[in-house]
Amino acid sequence: MNPLQPGNTAPPFSLLNQDGETVNLSDFAGSKVLVYFYPKASTPGCTVQACSLTASRSEFDALGVHILGISPDPVKKLKNFEQKKELNIALLSDEDHAIAEQFGVWGEKKFMGRLFDGIHRISFLVNEQGEIEHVFNKFKTKDHHEVILAYLRG
Repeated sequence: MNPLQPGNTAPPFSLLNQDGETVNLSDFAGSKVLVYFYPKASTPGCTVQACSLTASRSEFDALGVHILGISPDPVKKLKNFEQKKELNIALLSDEDHAIAEQFGVWGEKKFMGRLFDGIHRISFLVNEQGEIEHVFNKFKTKDHHEVILAYLRG
């Protein structure tokens, strides 16, 4: 696993959101975008992370930052997650993990002594020019939104 670093160009992507609509990274050109990767919808850590971002959405909006969550879940599962937890952020389906691989967040993981491939919980702030401005990879799921907001506020 080799995550993109600040200064790298964010890979362009087109993915379906929880409503089955195509979302392109280029749709947000000229704006900052938080692209956050999470392993699996409706799991405890991913739920805490998504709910915290939802609760902080107005602060991100005020700072001009769009939020895109990406996981390997199918669209239907993302829709269920959104509805069950009343989320107000875009959740994108990367079922073949091609985008996760391009961002360098797909790789070997260990859970309960078992090795497997999956998404590592890493977030990228993409600047107005489409470059990685900052990489967030050291946080607890419950503090994820606070770490990013602190960075954005300078």
